[in-house]
Amino acid sequence: MISEVYETEGGGGKGGIRCGTLDLKALPHDCIAAVLSFTSPRDACRLSLVSTIFKSASDSDAVWESFLPSEYQALIPSSLCFSSKKELYLSLSETPVLIDAGRKSFSLERGSGKKCYMLSARDLSIVWSDTPTYWRWVSIPESRFEEAAELISVCWVEIRGKISTSMLSPITHYKAYLVFKPTTGVYGFDFQPVEVSVRLIGTEGSKRTAYLDEERGRRQYYGIVPRRIGLFNRSRFLGLEAPVPPRASDDQYPKDRVDGWLEIELGEFFNEGCIDGELEMSVLEVKAGHWKGGLVIQGIEIRSNLCVSDS
Repeated sequence: MISEVYETEGGGGKGGIRCGTLDLKALPHDCIAAVLSFTSPRDACRLSLVSTIFKSASDSDAVWESFLPSEYQALIPSSLCFSSKKELYLSLSETPVLIDAGRKSFSLERGSGKKCYMLSARDLSIVWSDTPTYWRWVSIPESRFEEAAELISVCWVEIRGKISTSMLSPITHYKAYLVFKPTTGVYGFDFQPVEVSVRLIGTEGSKRTAYLDEERGRRQYYGIVPRRIGLFNRSRFLGLEAPVPPRASDDQYPKDRVDGWLEIELGEFFNEGCIDGELEMSVLEVKAGHWKGGLVIQGIEIRSNLCVSDS
């Protein structure tokens, strides 16, 4: 029962206040389901606690189909079967499915239903990835894709990924992340940053630097200064101040993911939904000319800013 207070007008310009009640149980099941379909998955779950009829309506296919993307049937493999639209929704929010012949993965942000993707390493443009001296393709059990790209040794890192904005949810703030992990022989990334960016093709976009070395991030966090040799010690011997690498912000370093990989933020993009274009994400280190190696690239993930890196 919900109480309601409202004003009434009487004769002679005089009004009054009346109290009334609305019996929620008297509302038709379809009416409640229609109202819930205009909320969000998170709100529908909360409102299911109101009463048994709300619980029944909030579990209906009519409600959960409204939270699924309109093209979901074309995205979901026909081999997958679900007893309800709610079960399908929850599955997509917990376990990404492979699409585009296994070159991408698709999932939903659990609380909002926003679409999220990961472009596999095979779906990226990686300079020299077809040269075994520099890169090799490996199969890793913990990767969601059949292959990952392992960096052997290069002096020029150039990784780019593209996705159509029409594939993304409209009116949504997205962030892009490089998903990777170091090998035991990683080198060359400790003091040499990479340039990362996210931009709509045809626009300038924004660029910034980031470090792919996990240990550097930990030293930065705990304030540890490593011992250096060569120029650093020579400067100290001559009484000169040794050069200190510039301090960077926290988002310039890799972060641990629940799935055991690392990720580094490349940038962000607000998809208004009214412009059909291509979003390009890039990771570059093409200026210093230093040799580097020892990274395994799983792909680039594009997810709603509400998402957590658990997939």
